[in-house]
Order: sequence, then structure tokens, then C-alpha cells
Amino acid sequence: MQIQDLLQFTIDNQGSDIHLVAGSPLSVRINGVLSFPAGPQVLNKEQAEALIFPILSSEQKERLESEKEIDLAYQFGDKGRFRVNIYRQMESFAAAFRLIPDIIRSVDELGLPKIFHSFSRYNQGLVLFTGPTGEGKSTSLAAIIDEINQSESRHILTIEDPVEFVYKSAKSVISQREVGKDTKAWQAALRSALRSDPDVVLVGEMRDFETISLTLTLAETGHLVFATLHTNTASQTIDRIVDVFPSHQQAQVRQQLSTVLNAVISQRLIPKIHGGRIAAVEIMLNTPAVANLIREKKVFQIDGVIQTSSGSGMMLMENHLLDLLNQKVISKETALSRSFRPNELIRLMGN
Repeated sequence: MQIQDLLQFTIDNQGSDIHLVAGSPLSVRINGVLSFPAGPQVLNKEQAEALIFPILSSEQKERLESEKEIDLAYQFGDKGRFRVNIYRQMESFAAAFRLIPDIIRSVDELGLPKIFHSFSRYNQGLVLFTGPTGEGKSTSLAAIIDEINQSESRHILTIEDPVEFVYKSAKSVISQREVGKDTKAWQAALRSALRSDPDVVLVGEMRDFETISLTLTLAETGHLVFATLHTNTASQTIDRIVDVFPSHQQAQVRQQLSTVLNAVISQRLIPKIHGGRIAAVEIMLNTPAVANLIREKKVFQIDGVIQTSSGSGMMLMENHLLDLLNQKVISKETALSRSFRPNELIRLMGN
């Protein structure tokens, strides 16, 4: 099997990820589950690298040999785009491919809550999408960014590693910068963003102290900023941001967050009963009550505010799981296994 055959197989079968690892079978993730299209036989070092290396340019091969890992985007003709991570393991190179659809689906097409439309109408501030890799954060963000693009005349700047969804300019002007290709580092790109006259900035990942600090500054200086973090709940997200700063700065950061934060959305992709997956989300909006809890270092009370503020659009993950369960979209077992707070979900189900 050639790499082109494998990429086509993934697209045809609505797969999401490909794994090429010496010592393991060639695998494709479909609906969240790994399958083995070439059977159980394992790849050897030469077979794995024969699938990986053809997609690389000479410059990328040199970087890979030097740095032992590389992130890139690979355009598969007009059929699809893949985010690729190539890394060294057990003295051979391995790769993970993530399929990025060419067509950006809308908020409604993705089945996301209606409140997601309001995120595109903010003029400034910070909107955070959180959750592990592979839970649909980029897809949801792309729907919001493209909604802005289709309806507003703004300058949208994305900073990503690598660039994932490629936007076609509609009413907005769109600049897309890839770390390592269009800019040397996240920090340089974020500093440059302040001088690029953007209205909207997408930060692919808030990954360290300096990136988080610069992202907060962007939001504080009148820009609408979307970014991602690998955290679970809203309260964990607040703690994660504050904790990267030295202790003497944390009170100031809590004050800053209470001012610039618009919303935190925690997202998971949940297997549906009849196949496919659907996004389940937890939504925290920065109401005066939430802002006060952030300032007063009482983040542990945020869950209670979310639970009692459904009228404003907030919801716990368990509330959304219950809605999907009542609509017979997901099973009870799946809901409980993907819940952040299983006991709360059991209480809501009345069991």
C-alpha cells in the first residue's frame, strides 16, 4: 500500500487519524476506534519510513534528521489536507496523520449549541476551547472563524503549527501564519500580531508561559482572540493559566483574566448510537459572578455557577450529555464513560 492509497482510504471511510509505527500494524482511526486496513501484520522500520518520507521536501527531511521530530501540513491534491506529526521512536521514524476536511462546516451543520453563534459576534476579549487532542476543537473554531469571515469585514490573523483549515476570504481579509514556515516562533508571531492591525486572532495553542502571557495581552489590547488549551473543565482552565505565572504575578493575572475572558468551552467528541461522533460541550461564560470568583481565587465554585446559569447559555458537560441521551443520540453507557462528573450525571438521570 502506498501513502496515497492510505490517505484515500481514510477520506473514503471518514477516518480521522492514521498511525504509522514500526512494530505495530498500520492503523486508521474511524469513529474514534482504531482499525487495521492492511491486516494484523506489523510494519517494519523500512516499511514505515517508505510510507512517511515521500510526503517530505528536502528541507523537511533535513529538519527531521536534525530535530528528530517535525509538524507539517500535507495537501493531498484537491481531496483533503492532513496535519502530520513525524517523530523518532525506537530508532525509527513514526507518524500520525490527522485529516482536516477541505470544507468548513457551519455551527449548525456540526450540531453545536446555538450559543456558539454569539462567539463570532464578540468585538474583543478571549474565547478558549479546551480538551485533549482529537476532540474537534479545531473544527468548532473553524466554524466560528468562517462565520466571522462570511458576515463581517474584519482582518482575521491565524497563528498555527501547522496551519490546519485554510479559509477563503469572503467579507474578511485573512492572514494565516505557520510557525516554522512563515515565522520562526510562536512568541515572535504573537508580538508581530500587535503590529499587524488584526481584529480577530486565532492562536493555535497556548502552550507555555510566554505564549499565554502574549495571548492575554492581545485580548487586553482590544482584539478578539480565540485559543486552545489542553485542559478539561472551565475551572481547571483558569487554574492552568494562573499557575504558569510566578506567584507574585498571579493576583494580577486573575484580575486580567476576569476582565478579558469571554468564554471557556470544553469539548469532547462522543460516539453516536448509529455511528459517527457528535460534539458534547461544557460552556462557561464570564458573567459578573464568574469574574468575581476568578478575582477572589474561588475558582472551585465556578461549577455551581454554571449549573445554576443555564438561562444565560451556560451548561455543564453533564447537562449536554443528558440532552443527547434524551434525544437517543448517544447511549447511557457512553454518556457515563465520557462524563466529567459521573455522579452528577446519575443524579440528573434520576437514578
